[in-house]
Amino acid sequence: MMDDLFNILTGLLIIIGAAFTLIAAVGILRLPDLYTRMHAASKAGTLGSGLMLVALAIFAQDQAIVTRALAAVVFFLLTAPISAHLLAKAAYAAGYKLWGRSVHDDMASPASEAAVSLDDENIKEDQR
Repeated sequence: MMDDLFNILTGLLIIIGAAFTLIAAVGILRLPDLYTRMHAASKAGTLGSGLMLVALAIFAQDQAIVTRALAAVVFFLLTAPISAHLLAKAAYAAGYKLWGRSVHDDMASPASEAAVSLDDENIKEDQR
């Protein structure tokens, strides 16, 4: 009886984890710029991988496998957001531009923000 419950729970976690991993893959293909693609990969990919590792921990009968799977989940949760943040920061410093329809650039200097807002006002006046 408990084995059936563990099998059902394991199957559900694997399916949900695979769905999140698929969403991450689609996000990488469909999102417009490097920063949003990186966000999809780090958030949905981490959740998908974590859920599948939790399913492994539930399914495994060996304590060593359970410990390694849960340690990998903790490792993913600690490293994926930090690495995505540092990669995005490095890409911004290297000059990768935000998507044209991005609302706000938090890392832009005040002088460049003023220039961008003046350009936006000129574009709006030209469109009238």
